[in-house]
Amino acid sequence: MRYGIISDTHSNIEALIAVLKFFEDQSIDKYLCLGDMVGYGSDPSPCLEMIRGLDCDIIAGNHDFAAIDKLSIDYFNIFAKESTIWTQDHLTKEEKDFIGKLPLVLDYTNFTIVHGSLYMPDAFGYVQTMIDALYSFREMKKQVLFIGHSHVPITFVEDASISFSVDDTIRLEDGKRYIINVGSTGQPRDEDPRASCAIYDTDLGIVRICRVEYDILTAAEKIVDAGLPIINAERLKIGR
Repeated sequence: MRYGIISDTHSNIEALIAVLKFFEDQSIDKYLCLGDMVGYGSDPSPCLEMIRGLDCDIIAGNHDFAAIDKLSIDYFNIFAKESTIWTQDHLTKEEKDFIGKLPLVLDYTNFTIVHGSLYMPDAFGYVQTMIDALYSFREMKKQVLFIGHSHVPITFVEDASISFSVDDTIRLEDGKRYIINVGSTGQPRDEDPRASCAIYDTDLGIVRICRVEYDILTAAEKIVDAGLPIINAERLKIGR
C-alpha cells in the first residue's frame, strides 16, 4: 500500500496542483490530508474541492476549525487573524459544514494521523522538540504517527531514548516508533520554498519526504491581489 500524504495546503492551489501531479507517477493507492487545507492563501474553496475530489481521508487542522469559528483566533498572530477572517468570508455554508464534521485523529493498521500533537489533539500543540515528542509518544498506540502543523519536516524516533532526524528517507525498524512531520504543501517554513509531501510505502516500510517545485510567484501575486497580508506572499518565496 502506498499512501500519498499532504498537510498544511493553506489555500495554495498552485502548490497543491503540483504535488498531485507529482503523485500521479508514484502509484499512490490512498491519499491522506493532515489538515489546514485553508488559511493564508487565496484559494480556500478550490483547495477544498480538489482535496475532497481525491476520496481523501482528511483530519482537521487549527486553521480549518478557526475558519468555521470552531476554534478561537485569540492566540493567532495579527496576520493569521486577518487571513482567517478573510477565509471565513470566502467559504460557503456547505464547505463550512464539511469542515465542521472532520475528525481530529484517524487510526490505521500501524499508524495514526493527527494535525499537531497527539496529546490533547484539540489543543493543536506543536511537536518541535524532543519533550514535545515525548508527550505524543506516550499517547501512541501504533508504530508511526504522521503530523503537520509546524510546516517543518522532521522525524522523531523513540528507541532506548528519543532522537530526531531531518533525513528525507525514513526506514521503519522493528522495536522503534516514529513521529513523522511531513512538512507543508502550501507554506513551507524550513527555508526550502518547494512544496512538501510524503509517500508511505507500507510494504517496504519506507517513508519518503518529497519536495516539489511549483509556481510560487503566481501564488504570491494572487495573495496580494486578494487583499491578504503581504507577508503571506513574501514568506512563500523564501520558505519561512
